Amino acid sequence: MSRPPKRGNGEGSIYPYRAGYAGHVWVTTPDGHRRRKYVYGKSYDEVRRKWIELHARARAGPVATAVPRLGEYVSYWLTNIVKPTSAPLTYNKYEILARLYIAPRLGRKRLDRLSARDVQVMLNEVSGECQCCAQGKDAARPESKRRCCARGDCCRDYPSLATVAAIRGCLRSILSQAARDEYVAKNVAALTRLPTARRTRRSAWTTDEARRFLESAREDRDALYAAYALVLVLGLRKGEVLGLTWDAINFDRNEVVISRQIQRVGGQLLHRETKTDASDAPLPIPPICLRALKERRSTQLTAWTGSGQLWHEAGLVFTTRNGNPIEPRNLNRSWDTRCRKAHVRRITVHDARRTCATLLVDLDVHPRVIMQILRHAQVSVTMDVYAQVPSAATRDALRRLGDSLGV
Repeated sequence: MSRPPKRGNGEGSIYPYRAGYAGHVWVTTPDGHRRRKYVYGKSYDEVRRKWIELHARARAGPVATAVPRLGEYVSYWLTNIVKPTSAPLTYNKYEILARLYIAPRLGRKRLDRLSARDVQVMLNEVSGECQCCAQGKDAARPESKRRCCARGDCCRDYPSLATVAAIRGCLRSILSQAARDEYVAKNVAALTRLPTARRTRRSAWTTDEARRFLESAREDRDALYAAYALVLVLGLRKGEVLGLTWDAINFDRNEVVISRQIQRVGGQLLHRETKTDASDAPLPIPPICLRALKERRSTQLTAWTGSGQLWHEAGLVFTTRNGNPIEPRNLNRSWDTRCRKAHVRRITVHDARRTCATLLVDLDVHPRVIMQILRHAQVSVTMDVYAQVPSAATRDALRRLGDSLGV
């Protein structure tokens, strides 16, 4: 080992170490303690450069002396950051993305050594890997029921672009918190690129299809007729319909407050607050919905009387025969059955909410009014729907343009 050059004033903490050099700087850690932070290198100049950079970081703010691996930090982030501050569904989504995609591939990487290249390679690998093979989905089935990957016939269950984007979004959130905790200097996940996904144009019914659907449900005295009317006329979300309580409806003023929703999260059925404060604004109840709700109340009282002690009173508008909350998946099944009986195109319950928006657009209702009815937090979400649907004025303008160009 060659003798190092004469050290400058204050550089006494750089010294020979093993086959190279090492140095340390006293720093303040994120928890407020004073500790040594070490740097290493093969040459004196390399360590001195790192040592000067470390001095600058120490003057700028707290510096972590022990940087955890990504897998360890993900556990901390989920438990201490996401779970106490986010909705249960958000926590469940992040937990799944971290457990299935991020931790298995990048969990052993130290946070400060994670590079944009590492993240980009991981995203590319995930997008091109059959998840049935990677997660052993088919192998987990009983041998008699295996039908694809476990039998050597890969089903090519590749994740969608939306899933890959969600993985990157989850990792960005993790590294944003790591930057706030002074473990990393920059968010390398934000430097990655993904293919541009073409937005899927969702289905929506025409006025005639929506009318036929509701008429079919009313004629058959469907127990969920009022729920269908609320979705199509007021644009309620699936969870909002199932979480609607009688005390949220004011029959004297013909108003309803949408403040609760039902969600299936991690094996539990939760009755919780809606996503935004905008959802809590009272909405006027149109006559068709008002009649349907009054009929529903009468039907429920009859069922309550007939069930006796088997009835579980939760104050919900839409329940099972014994007063229990309705599973969101069961509403989907009932909706699909009604689509077949009404002989209309099958769309999802959420597409019915979009139908409400498109029909309002077709009536040339102002976007701000549609935003209030649908309880969107941002008008840009409403405008996304508004821009996709040609209004009567648009059709008239194009007709007149065509007439002017006619020969």
